[in-house]
Amino acid sequence: MGRSYFHLHLVSDSTGETLITVARAVVAQYEGVAAIEHVYPLVRSTTQLERVISEIETAPGIVLYTLVERDLASRLEEVCRATGSPYLSVLEPVHQLLSSYLGAHSTARPGAQHMLNAEYFKRIDAMNFTLLHDDGHLPHDLDEADVILVGVSRTSKTPTSVYLANRGLKTANIPLVPGVPPPAVLETARTALIVGLVATPERIIQIRQNRLLSLKADDDTSYVDREAVAEELAASRRLFARNGWPVIDVTRRSIEETAAAIIDLYRDHRQRLAAR
Repeated sequence: MGRSYFHLHLVSDSTGETLITVARAVVAQYEGVAAIEHVYPLVRSTTQLERVISEIETAPGIVLYTLVERDLASRLEEVCRATGSPYLSVLEPVHQLLSSYLGAHSTARPGAQHMLNAEYFKRIDAMNFTLLHDDGHLPHDLDEADVILVGVSRTSKTPTSVYLANRGLKTANIPLVPGVPPPAVLETARTALIVGLVATPERIIQIRQNRLLSLKADDDTSYVDREAVAEELAASRRLFARNGWPVIDVTRRSIEETAAAIIDLYRDHRQRLAAR
């Protein structure tokens, strides 16, 4: 059965991240259907909008938008009706709900969620810390981290760390290498949440083999030997159990799902620290 395609126009007066996330989450629910995405960020003038309109007229399809300027939104809707393109203001239902509940009206501020406020600079600080503490670097100040991820090679420590940093959490990650003891400071950390990451041997071996292939390296090594990998994972589980660290199996989890589980653990961790 062939896959069907449709044009999906995402028009935003900001970065377009909200639209992309919402659209992809919904499209993913339809098997055998794929969207040809047309993303138009930072549309804040009539001239910019006319370029978008030209593309919609050339390739009509579904139009999702987040335009807070009413004149721009009205012009876009007019063209959508003329071309037979279904359209939806993704934020409008949420605005209506909040307005009704709060008894207040919103202020039209394109890109307001990206203002350079304290939360923004917290994320930047977290990202800097995380990049400096990737793959076991600078272990002396590990306890300044909010989260420390520990696991054998190829358990998604780095991408998960970066994702958490983008959520404002200073995240360090420590690789467990056979025959090399973990940093002593790891077992004396008091304020950071330490999480162990594991996966099945088969999953680890698959990722490692792909890594060796990309490097054009010899795969006749214990790095991808099943018994050796299984022992690495068993040793990591023993370390986690000995220290009472929570463990997350990342075998069938996306980075986002792993990060969401860690964020939940971190909330509980902070509550316990506050209760001391």
